[in-house]
Amino acid sequence: MTGTRTDRWLHLDGTTNTRDLGGLPTTDGGTTQFGRVLRSDNLQTLSPADVAALVEEVGLTEVVDLRTTAEILLEGRSPLRDVDTVTHRHFTLLPERGLRTDVFAAEESDEEIRAQLPADWAESLLPRQVAPGDEGEPPAVRSYLGYLTDGTDNVLAAVRSLAAGGPGAAVVHCAAGKDRTGVVCALTLAVAGVTPEAIIADYAQTAEIIDALVAKLASSPTYAEDMTRRDVASHTPRAESMRRVLEVLDERWGGPIGWLEQHGFGADEQAALRSRLRD
Repeated sequence: MTGTRTDRWLHLDGTTNTRDLGGLPTTDGGTTQFGRVLRSDNLQTLSPADVAALVEEVGLTEVVDLRTTAEILLEGRSPLRDVDTVTHRHFTLLPERGLRTDVFAAEESDEEIRAQLPADWAESLLPRQVAPGDEGEPPAVRSYLGYLTDGTDNVLAAVRSLAAGGPGAAVVHCAAGKDRTGVVCALTLAVAGVTPEAIIADYAQTAEIIDALVAKLASSPTYAEDMTRRDVASHTPRAESMRRVLEVLDERWGGPIGWLEQHGFGADEQAALRSRLRD
């Protein structure tokens, strides 16, 4: 958890894909700091030892949850929800079916909330959206660009939460910690000045543990069908997917920072986010 640490993986009992965004090279010859922002798969199965490690050793004070309301209600509470010093924020990047609500308030009255949802609320748990003009892109790229088009406000809100947070560490997560988390982390790292190749490599690093990750998600009724109807290779993040996303951002907005700026993420917010990961 220190500035000299080189192993970016956090080996926890209850997650498979948790790693620190520290130690990444920047365009000015520096590196990002450890213990500032982490990325992860879902946190529902954290053990008591995991919670202690995250809160007491890493200094975790914020969870940025990118899942849908349906996912959170189906998976249940994370044990970190019971830690008073940890703030939880929910910014779904996917279209919600039915009610748009404060999902953490919904946890407190699940049956009442479920009664207000349409009968088919859980059938489109992980909808794949395609933005106009992106139909010819590879599937992963289409999805990632779809987050930026259909989930613009919440992508910005998630990045703003990281900029405004601290002191203490934040963890950004979704279900697998590779797609929605990958896009938010890519934008965050770009603001911190991380080199494009390092952003791409960080995204692709999930491939190292993809077998265990798919097995974990397949053991949950929430994700089993999505995991088992396709082979492991189709779930594996590939460097060329993130490279293409960065290329499209360059072509259309002048890069990730250009996309953020054109959607209202200003210089002061950029400086705050950069400082959180660098200083």
